[in-house]
Amino acid sequence: MKLVRLATLTCLSCLLALIIGCSQQPVQQKAGEKAAPAKTSQLDTILKRGVIKVGFDTFKPWAMKNKNGEYIGFEIDVAKKLAEDMGVQVEFVPTKWSGIIPALLTGKFDIIIGGMSITPQRNLKVNFSIPYEFSGMSVVASKKLAGGRTMASEFNNPATTVAVRLGTTAAEVTKNFLPKAKILFFDEESQTIQELLNERVHAVVASNPLPMNLAKEYPDQLFLPFKEDFTREPISFAVKKGDPDFLNWLNNWVLYTSSKGWLQNRYEYWFYTNEWENQIQ
Repeated sequence: MKLVRLATLTCLSCLLALIIGCSQQPVQQKAGEKAAPAKTSQLDTILKRGVIKVGFDTFKPWAMKNKNGEYIGFEIDVAKKLAEDMGVQVEFVPTKWSGIIPALLTGKFDIIIGGMSITPQRNLKVNFSIPYEFSGMSVVASKKLAGGRTMASEFNNPATTVAVRLGTTAAEVTKNFLPKAKILFFDEESQTIQELLNERVHAVVASNPLPMNLAKEYPDQLFLPFKEDFTREPISFAVKKGDPDFLNWLNNWVLYTSSKGWLQNRYEYWFYTNEWENQIQ
């Protein structure tokens, strides 16, 4: 009986030693094997370079050129403040909206600061910071072609043509809210406006305040069919995936800057005043 117990204890001891040995194996580095180098955060790259490269496209009043050919607008102020708080210079890299995410992923710039709203499809390709602003979609319509319409259902028919900018959430929203309308897609925002003013489309769907400003600028030609925006979209910084240090810095920058009222101050200046209009006209 003692021999049986002794043999059993010996087997258990061997099994325990084997388990411990196996559990330790993965953490032991083999001789001559080099540890993988830690990935460098884009934040460190920017600080070392002394310049943050910002990708954006022109959307009035998010980003546009003034009479001297310099970029101005809400996002330009945000990018400059971000760079200032990093202690680096800012380099603006204008890029067509339809190709702005591929340009980020190929390293053309460090970050997108361009009124980009969070969508599940975009989030599959990039990481987003917490929102630093919110934007809503609205409709501006031709008085001659669509005068008197006040409901979305009146635009949702095959006889109605709507212009939107390619690759924007406005294009996605229009397909969802007005699936029966004929939708024309354009690379540039200015093209959608021109189509509307030339009475080749009934309406344009875009982020406010563009529809609101167009209705004010051309009161004899254009009007706002709806009193309220029909979406509310979070606007965030977009960066490459796999960089928690950069994302952490951006998130805390949004929290800190919001708590000081700076973001709200700049948003109200660009979206609810026309004090900047003389810079572009």
